[in-house]
Amino acid sequence: MYKLICRDGNAKRGEFHTVHGTIQTPVFMNVGTVAAIKGAVSTTDLQQLKTQVELSNTYHLHVRTGDKVIKKLGGLHKFMVWDKPILTDSGGFQVFSLAGLRKIKEEGVYFNSHIDGSKIFMGPEESMQIQSNLASTIAMAFDECPPHPATREYMQNSVDRTTRWLERCKKEMKRLNSLEDTINRNQMLFGINQGGTFEDIRIEHAKRITDLDLDGYALGGLAVGESHEEMYRIIEETVPYLPLEKPTYLMGVGTPANILEAVDRGVDFFDCVYPSRNGRHGHAYTNHGKMNLMNARYELDDRPIEEGCQCPACKHYSRAYIRHLLKAKEMLGLRLLVMHNLYFYNNMMEEIRNAIEEKRYKEYKKAKLEGFAEGEA
Repeated sequence: MYKLICRDGNAKRGEFHTVHGTIQTPVFMNVGTVAAIKGAVSTTDLQQLKTQVELSNTYHLHVRTGDKVIKKLGGLHKFMVWDKPILTDSGGFQVFSLAGLRKIKEEGVYFNSHIDGSKIFMGPEESMQIQSNLASTIAMAFDECPPHPATREYMQNSVDRTTRWLERCKKEMKRLNSLEDTINRNQMLFGINQGGTFEDIRIEHAKRITDLDLDGYALGGLAVGESHEEMYRIIEETVPYLPLEKPTYLMGVGTPANILEAVDRGVDFFDCVYPSRNGRHGHAYTNHGKMNLMNARYELDDRPIEEGCQCPACKHYSRAYIRHLLKAKEMLGLRLLVMHNLYFYNNMMEEIRNAIEEKRYKEYKKAKLEGFAEGEA
């Protein structure tokens, strides 16, 4: 259940109550695709990085290790030793992005595994069954993530099918949550709004899925090649047609600046691989822009990545040492950067929540964006 605490302009400050604890929103979900954050970051690490929600992927866990195995082991929470909320992505995006050979039909999608080429079928019912086996807190509906750009006709047909699939997801989840052997019988379902950059298709779809009275709503199919300006326009046009009293989730977005702009337009939930991926490439997020720790200028720099940061990397290690680890190809260097970046994102979300509560979000956003524009610290 979502409780809207207050608003500052369109920015929302809320609480989302789940069977695995309360999520303070706006929130950034830390991406652990295969039930682990890339960069050797454990769930015990996540606890000290201010992580509220961990996100895992249905498709990846289905094709490797297997959701039935995870169910036998007690579900994802027990498997990865994590007692807070978990959101599972439906697998739709991966089916459409990873599977080169695929056939989309009304019943679902036929495709080949990217691991061993074996034939797989996934439709709304299969996606719900896999996510129920994983026993995540929040399951995402199975949808088509249409290509960008797509013709208007293609987009409309795709969105119509996604709506029909969503109705099937809702029905199947209700059935699964009633079964005795289901691990999490309080699993929630979020629907996904699609429509590319056609705002009228987006708005009409938002209205249709709102009628289904789901636990939350996501904006999908953005950050797939359109400009930031187009993305902000679509968010601005679509969010008012999604229910205010439910969480709104912008999937796969994004940079700290993207998050600040989307919060200003009424978005509550975010996820992105950037903090961990950039950390693994030697890049650190700071309040003064992104740093490349591989640069020679940090060779003798004994300061932390960011002065005042309370993450495990900044509390103990210098830029010079982390640079040395990167140069020596020691995994610890990547691990420290990933931990710093996740802490930076999670801490920024805490600042955002405080700014909204104190009715100073516009000023906070402006100062933060100006800091990011400064360049390397």
